[in-house]
Amino acid sequence: MSVFTVGTRGSALATTQTGHVAEALAALSGLTPETVLVKTEGDVTSGPLAQLGGTGVFAAALRVALLEGRCDLAVHSLKDLPTSQPEALVLAAMPERVDVRDALCARDGLTLEALPEGATIGTGSPRRSAQLKYARPDLEIVDIRGNVGTRLGRVKGSPQQADDGGVGRVAQGDLDAVVLAAAGLERLGLQEHITEYLDPAVMLPAPGQGTLAVECRPETVAAPGSALAAALEQLDDDATRLAVTSERGLLAQLEAGCAAPIGALARIEGETLVLDAVVCAPDGSDVIRRSARTRELTVDGARALGVELAELLLREGAADLAGL
Repeated sequence: MSVFTVGTRGSALATTQTGHVAEALAALSGLTPETVLVKTEGDVTSGPLAQLGGTGVFAAALRVALLEGRCDLAVHSLKDLPTSQPEALVLAAMPERVDVRDALCARDGLTLEALPEGATIGTGSPRRSAQLKYARPDLEIVDIRGNVGTRLGRVKGSPQQADDGGVGRVAQGDLDAVVLAAAGLERLGLQEHITEYLDPAVMLPAPGQGTLAVECRPETVAAPGSALAAALEQLDDDATRLAVTSERGLLAQLEAGCAAPIGALARIEGETLVLDAVVCAPDGSDVIRRSARTRELTVDGARALGVELAELLLREGAADLAGL
């Protein structure tokens, strides 16, 4: 093998993320990457993301392409992946995590605290919506769709962004602010639009946010002497895998997906893995926020930590609060 193929969605963010991973693997393996463009249901379906069949709408077509042998690897935003992993595919590498925070992009350089009463904030995420309402119940949350450029273009005073495949014709400059993942904005070089990085104490991110996942068929990582398999092993970051395994373990135990008003963030402090989680009422009227920790720094230990914290949240009424 002198060439490896990488499947990607067609959006600017997806192709940028895929390009970063492909270049890293090429440098580690000495192989030449080729990109395979795959159209996904999430790219062609309009309407609120929460109504598009739950988790995995952006991942399904990429996974089909992998299973059919149309590409060797697929690059996902981990937060978009369902917590149940298909037996026929493996998450072979998770590169070192980047910024986990959500970012406010507001008119006139405003922060969340400085937004006037009744200001409009756009987001397609029930998790972001609920935490915004909890922090600022006086704000109006507007459900929005589209890719990064489309969403940024909704902010008053923002120059119209390049169309990177957003769904249909949308309004321009009709909102006071939008909230997006900082990682995506930074990967696209659009961080100048950020007026405030939202502290996780105010808004916990989605499980896996800021993390990319490289998925492949099991034989790709099992091939003896494979330069690609060795490169995938080198690219995988242990601390990142432990953190996101605990976050996704919590999500799985709660039987929730990316449409649920749940945030989680894990980190390693010395020899301890610490997991913070929040479960919100969809209308932002109440939240349950709890933490747990473990010194068992293994994948099994990380997953068990997520399960433990999920069980605590369930005992405290998380299912009824969030409508799980």
